[in-house]
Amino acid sequence: MNKNSLFVGLTMLLAFMMFLSACGGNQKKSRAGEGNETVTITHTLGAGEVTKNPKRVVVLDFSALENLDYLGIKPVAVPKTSMPSHLRKYKDDASIVDVGSVVEVNLEKINEARPDLIIMGNRLVDFYDQLAAIAPVIYPTVVDAGDFMHAFEKNLDDLALLFDKQAEVEKAKADIRSKAEKVKMRTAASEQKALILLHNRGRFSAYGSGSRFGIVHDMLGVKEAAVGLDTHRHGNPVSSEFVQKTNPDVIFIIDRSRVVDNEITNKEEIENSLIKQTNASKNGKIYYLNPEMWYLAGGGITSVSVMIDEVSQAF
Repeated sequence: MNKNSLFVGLTMLLAFMMFLSACGGNQKKSRAGEGNETVTITHTLGAGEVTKNPKRVVVLDFSALENLDYLGIKPVAVPKTSMPSHLRKYKDDASIVDVGSVVEVNLEKINEARPDLIIMGNRLVDFYDQLAAIAPVIYPTVVDAGDFMHAFEKNLDDLALLFDKQAEVEKAKADIRSKAEKVKMRTAASEQKALILLHNRGRFSAYGSGSRFGIVHDMLGVKEAAVGLDTHRHGNPVSSEFVQKTNPDVIFIIDRSRVVDNEITNKEEIENSLIKQTNASKNGKIYYLNPEMWYLAGGGITSVSVMIDEVSQAF
């Protein structure tokens, strides 16, 4: 072989190798591009670009954790303090980092978890800027803003978009709508008026339409015993005399002391002599709701389903 032939052969071989390298590089870039697709998630605290199908998710809200559980998505970190019993497996899982509570989180541990996404809750609004400095943040729509179903479905739709779980989310929404409509048909035919009471260390706060427990009236159509209550998240402090004068046909009680202070519900303390004068007491219509579902969670697929069932028992 002469020198010219050798030179041409080497040149062709080098060109071919460069071609193969370019093809391989393009394929790698294409695969990386597919994994970096982003979507815009808007919420009441802002909006941001979030990478689809994030692998490392920190969840700081029990309702959001219920929804991820339903969708089969395991978080890398959660607040394990006061974890509801129906989510106990996440507390017991040593591979999931404990980052505190739903009212106060450990920012250092969250940062060490290297999240691709953080889903916070409304008890952590003051932490938003600090969390956003670590990773993209989703702030789920608060479900006590008067339109419970809209907020509930918006939160699910955001997850469906992020994790490509449209079919699963549509089924969950349809199941909840169906349950709610069945209860609403019964409440529409009833003249019974209800009062929702949060009990905390011997004291009461009342809640009505548009409140954090407004699902009872706004979504399920239960008539209000006390119209015009303030929609403040902490409710309206009321006395036993107020309850007695309001005279509800149904009383729903959420015992905060049971889940926050780990106290056994004291029915004798709650159902005092004035409460016993109400139609609700006389007719056996005082219902103790599951405080883990109503107070600790209250906006996820599991808790909303249970909440509907618990209201349904009164009608």
